[in-house]
Amino acid sequence: MFNKDTAPVVRAENVHKVFQGKLHVLKGIDFSAMSGTVTTILGPSGSGKSTFLRCLNQLETIDAGRIYIDGCLTGYEERETASGTKLYCLTEKQVAEQRKRLGMVFQRFNLFPHKTALENVMEALLVVEKMHKDDAKDTAWAFLEQVGMGDRHNYYPAQLSGGQQQRVAIARALAMRPDIMLFDEPTSALDPELVGEVLSVMTELASSGTTMIVVTHEIGFARELSDQVVFMDDGIVIEQGSAEVLSNPENERTVRFLERVL
Repeated sequence: MFNKDTAPVVRAENVHKVFQGKLHVLKGIDFSAMSGTVTTILGPSGSGKSTFLRCLNQLETIDAGRIYIDGCLTGYEERETASGTKLYCLTEKQVAEQRKRLGMVFQRFNLFPHKTALENVMEALLVVEKMHKDDAKDTAWAFLEQVGMGDRHNYYPAQLSGGQQQRVAIARALAMRPDIMLFDEPTSALDPELVGEVLSVMTELASSGTTMIVVTHEIGFARELSDQVVFMDDGIVIEQGSAEVLSNPENERTVRFLERVL
């Protein structure tokens, strides 16, 4: 039986992803994260970090290996047949139900330009959760307040700075009350002076015990808040451990990467 206290809430086993039959992006990823922890994934551009995050959220289908969320196999179900255990793809409805366990924040904010901040956060509550409009409004407002955007609830994305848009995107993900939050380089599209306001929200989430997996180049964030740091390069995990690996990396590729970004 799955136990969040003793078993990883996210577990990937030998995960591979190939695009167009020849671009081998993930080459056997083994990964795990415990409930209530912050994992940062670092590495050079093109190393497969964002692809791995998208595989966790089933925005990409894996070509080999297995991913478990809360002890449940994602994307497939195992069935016993006369010839042994076989995997069968889940339906789109079943995948959507599994995906609700995870909230994802992207590099680009992906807000609806014709909807206000409040309406952007309400959208999934209305469409996916079938929540009553008044309840959805109250819930959306509460999460906008949580990320410091309550006073901008009636603003459209074009009226907000990049940092403000990203905070709305975080509120949108949180409003679905996911078990796990995934962040795909959430500050990379921001001007340097706006990075701090987004990292501040993420710091508060980490302090509250939210399970977070963060692809980032923000070494300071990784050093201060990570329970686990994972380095990827060329589609594989080359080093992982506590935040201490940022100060004392063992792999030469990790050393070179840190020398560049620092």
